Amino acid sequence: MLFGTLFCVCLITANVLETKQLSFGPINLTAGVIVFPVSYIINDVVCEVWGYQRTRMLIWMGFAMNFFFVIMGAIADWIPGAPYWHGDEGFHVIFGLAPRIALASFIAFITGSFINAYVMSRMKLSARESGSFKKNFSARAILSTVFGEVTDSIIFFPLALGGVIPWEEMPSLMISQVALKTLYEILVLPVTIRVVEYTKKRDNEDVYDEEINYNIFNILKI
Repeated sequence: MLFGTLFCVCLITANVLETKQLSFGPINLTAGVIVFPVSYIINDVVCEVWGYQRTRMLIWMGFAMNFFFVIMGAIADWIPGAPYWHGDEGFHVIFGLAPRIALASFIAFITGSFINAYVMSRMKLSARESGSFKKNFSARAILSTVFGEVTDSIIFFPLALGGVIPWEEMPSLMISQVALKTLYEILVLPVTIRVVEYTKKRDNEDVYDEEINYNIFNILKI
């Protein structure tokens, strides 16, 4: 429950922070990079401890809550403000998410999150007999994030920003996003490992996804 709550909060927070653009030298980013990678870390923890089926439910729950937030924000943005209120412009910047960007964000999130969970699940099965939890968990946490973030970026940037920014700038933008988010995962990996170890011990859970259905739409099978 706690991981699910934090997962949804991270996704919604990232949506709001995405409205601010950041520049670090030649690298341009959105402020959502501060919190969005945390959702992938939670994805890794849940998949490692409780398996792909619980992660599937987590991802769809995050999608539903994020969709609810975007729809409510769009409705509030559409309703005219009071005559004495002068915050329309700022409110629209944060909550008036363009349909194109919203659609790109939802498709990229779903695809990237499920790729991340699938890679995590399959690598855990492959490494079952290796005997070194920390080494193997680190590898699958990082690699699953790389696969998930690459998929997310390949889908989101062309769909959301194609024609808005020059196409020749697109590869460098995607590479910088993936690189920074992966570096984020590596830096917090010691904390992630401790959280996984504590959770496994406390809940006495360590699921291996043997003979499960990886169909992302098989939502009720938890």
